Amino acid sequence: MSDMDPIPPWEDDDTQGAESVERDPDTDDMFGAPAAPEPAPEPELAPLPEPAPVPVKDAPSAAYQVLARKYRPTTFEDLIGQEAMVRTLTHAFETGRIAHAFMLTGVRGVGKTTTARLLARALNNQAPGIDKPSLALTPNGQHDAAIMAGQHMDVMEMDAASHTGVGDIREILDSVRYGPVEARYKVYVLDEVHMLSNQAFNALLKTLEEPPPHAKFIFATTEIRKVPVTILSRCQRFDLRRVEPEILIDHLGRVAQQEGMAIERDALALISRAAEGSVRDGLSLLDQALVQGGEGEAVKAEVVRDMLGLADRTRTIALFETLMGGRTPEALEMFRDLYGYGADPVQIMGDLLEHCHAASVAKMLGPEATRLPGDQARVLAALGAGISAGTLARVWQMLLRALEETRRAPNPADAVEMALIRLAYAADLPGPEEALKALKSGEGMGGGGPAPRGGGSGGGGGGAQATMAQPRVAAEPALPDPQTFEAMVALIDDKREIALKLDIERYVRPVAFRPGALTFEPAQGTPPDLARKLASRLKDWTGRTWLVAANGQGGGETLIEQERRAREQTRAEVEADPFIRSVLEAFPGAKLGEIRDMAPAVSLPAIPDDPDEDGDPDPDT
Repeated sequence: MSDMDPIPPWEDDDTQGAESVERDPDTDDMFGAPAAPEPAPEPELAPLPEPAPVPVKDAPSAAYQVLARKYRPTTFEDLIGQEAMVRTLTHAFETGRIAHAFMLTGVRGVGKTTTARLLARALNNQAPGIDKPSLALTPNGQHDAAIMAGQHMDVMEMDAASHTGVGDIREILDSVRYGPVEARYKVYVLDEVHMLSNQAFNALLKTLEEPPPHAKFIFATTEIRKVPVTILSRCQRFDLRRVEPEILIDHLGRVAQQEGMAIERDALALISRAAEGSVRDGLSLLDQALVQGGEGEAVKAEVVRDMLGLADRTRTIALFETLMGGRTPEALEMFRDLYGYGADPVQIMGDLLEHCHAASVAKMLGPEATRLPGDQARVLAALGAGISAGTLARVWQMLLRALEETRRAPNPADAVEMALIRLAYAADLPGPEEALKALKSGEGMGGGGPAPRGGGSGGGGGGAQATMAQPRVAAEPALPDPQTFEAMVALIDDKREIALKLDIERYVRPVAFRPGALTFEPAQGTPPDLARKLASRLKDWTGRTWLVAANGQGGGETLIEQERRAREQTRAEVEADPFIRSVLEAFPGAKLGEIRDMAPAVSLPAIPDDPDEDGDPDPDT
């Protein structure tokens, strides 16, 4: 290119810049369109006022963590109601006697899975100042966060309910051979282990019996009976108990206080009762109850009762008392009132069963043994004190059957009413043993009659007093005193005191006997209360006090010894018989067996001759 050649505009920046400046803005562009006018300057706008600050609200409800997860135990000290297990594990870890497999069993919500994770943390406990397996868990442990979150590579958690086959167990067996990556032990946690198949259990047996030193197994189950005994025998078993009601009530109260909520103790008692010893169920119900309390107000027991669909316990106790009094119309009206308030018929039958049990326990152990509030315990204790144990046992059986009928009935309320009628009708009927005695004595059996129309008694009785009344049985007449020791033994045999008769035949060596007194030398092994028991029985039968002394010396033979000596003497006499000796000599090796007394021959009456067989002609022929 020569110097005279024109320079293209895209190669000469200065020329292009000059051309762009010198261009007439009114001329058209290369496409024939007029040049775009320069944009007009935008008018300045007034500044907008700053927005008011938006108040910051709490996190949305989607981020809320339920109480059962929020208050999950993080140390062994947080486990409530499991002190026996914690004490055993503490001694085992302190002495270094740590099992290679643990079996945790218990009902739902008592802490099996949580205990399994705490055990995994304790086995791999590594914190400042701690470098060995220890139950002293700290929040800043090296592996704690990952283990509790189920994300640690050396702690494998498997739900046996969804991994039941032998293939899932084979994965464990393949990985157990290799050592841990970060932690001290490789820990395998199998929840609901009873769901594994038989083939899976069999595949696990050999490894569970001889595991490598770096592997630990922790099993949890609610159905311990479904786990094969071959697995149980290779594990250290811990039974996690149901949490006692008082302990659970205190725990729920502390949780509510930490949440800044108030709830009545009676409401906590209702929740504890419905939880049936399960901490998780109790916390879930508490979570549901706390949202029903107003701001700054305590949650009332009535609100919780309505939430749970429970009947008022005091009213069901009154129903039970009316029922045991045989007042059928009143009992039916009380049940219908409870049913109208929304009480579940099955729950009412369960309450009646609980009251029958509490009355029976209070009768034997006192009101404190019922674990009920003081006033309710006293009412049931007073009721049980006036009713025989046999009547309470029969009521328990009838209520059990009524509970099953109520569950299966198309209309549960009708089933409860029929059960109440049946219970009130049979409230004052005598028991089988009392009826038998009454029949033997010739007395009629009262009770059980139809109630008068419109009357308040449904079982032929007039209240609790009629229920408590027992049929009078005439006292048995006193028997004459036995005159000899053998007659006394025969009396014991007639009274069917088999155990006492055997003891006397085996251990009593008579020294002196007269009506009303017996002195004997006790043989070796004599029961220490034999003399007292014999004197008591003889007094009951003869109506007089007997003196039975077991400190005599020089007594004769016991009845067993006398019988044995008589048998030996009889055998010696039989063996000395010439005929028997000749038979034994004729058959070498023959032995004399058991010797029995033959029953005497029975002479049969003579059979008269048939007149047709004596040769006389038949007169009819």
